[in-house]
Amino acid sequence: MILRAFGPSGQWPDQDLIAFSDEFDASIVLAAYCSGVFPMPLHESGFDGQMGWWSPVRRGVLDLDDLRVTRSLRKSGRRYTTTIDQAFEEVLLRCADPSRPGGWIDAEVRRVYTELYGRGLVHSVETWDARGRLVGGLYGVSLRGLFAGESMFHDPELGRDASKVALGRLVNELRSRLDGEALLDVQWVTEHLASMGASEISRDDYLARLGTALDAPDTAWSRMRRPGDWLLDRTA
Repeated sequence: MILRAFGPSGQWPDQDLIAFSDEFDASIVLAAYCSGVFPMPLHESGFDGQMGWWSPVRRGVLDLDDLRVTRSLRKSGRRYTTTIDQAFEEVLLRCADPSRPGGWIDAEVRRVYTELYGRGLVHSVETWDARGRLVGGLYGVSLRGLFAGESMFHDPELGRDASKVALGRLVNELRSRLDGEALLDVQWVTEHLASMGASEISRDDYLARLGTALDAPDTAWSRMRRPGDWLLDRTA
């Protein structure tokens, strides 16, 4: 059952930004995800200092069976290993690098998601090279059968395809659920995500799938270090 923390979805505006607020803490963030909404600051607008609350009219999702692993990604994957929740703070900081174009992860966002990580509701996936250097990763919110991806990064010099390998590990973890299903929310479909198989669905379709996901069991996260050659299982 979706908690309507932002009111009935039928009353939301026909645009991606549905609300903004001065309030921002872990409780409202969790209520937002359960409502099909996620936060992103309004730094580039006249509302700097306020939090924007977003529910895209066309929502990006990655269906687990649609993951696309190309031959070039298979080749890159052999160079890496992946872990879960072994370097969350570093992944978060790398994703929050202010030099990245369109950077939006500020100190308040880091504070709240670090709190949620400590409560076991946020997880990170890390990609490591053969010398043990962190070269890519991602993090997101995990609630029952939902994983809401927040951000990913790769080292442009050392980590070719490293964020894609992290995403592949995430999909592998979600496929390992007892029900074999999960809703992997990627918010908006970028060129990068589209190359991995992400697609768009309507807001109404997303909210219907979210209700099912929130009634599902929690994901059991593996802490095993895995070589990147597991990507060989899926090709395109």
